[in-house]
Amino acid sequence: MKIAFTSSTGEMIDQHFGQTESFLIWEVGPDEAHYLETLTIGAHGSDEDDRISARTKILGECAIVYTMQIGGPAAAKLVAQKIHPMKTNAVVSLGETVERIQEVLRGNPPPWLRKAMNKESARSFTDDDE
Repeated sequence: MKIAFTSSTGEMIDQHFGQTESFLIWEVGPDEAHYLETLTIGAHGSDEDDRISARTKILGECAIVYTMQIGGPAAAKLVAQKIHPMKTNAVVSLGETVERIQEVLRGNPPPWLRKAMNKESARSFTDDDE
């Protein structure tokens, strides 16, 4: 599944969702994980709602967004798009976070994570049908 991270260095999750200039996109599965791309945020309007909507739109293929901080309205917009926001509340290692996700995926993932994984499966199935 695709996971977005807010990071200024590529090593740490250290950015606020609404203030980050880019998202690092990773493909994470139980046995493999790798960096895919960096999505850069351009200027999208002057108000907060426009900025949140732009960020939410470019993350449409992601199942989860890991960020240091996120406001309620932004989190609600992500959830409405079936993207699960994860707030770390502190600077944490991106690599260690990916490893923890993989450990959970190899075990018995909680319902929200199974749902996020199913989002990716449903998209693949739909893409194949077109």
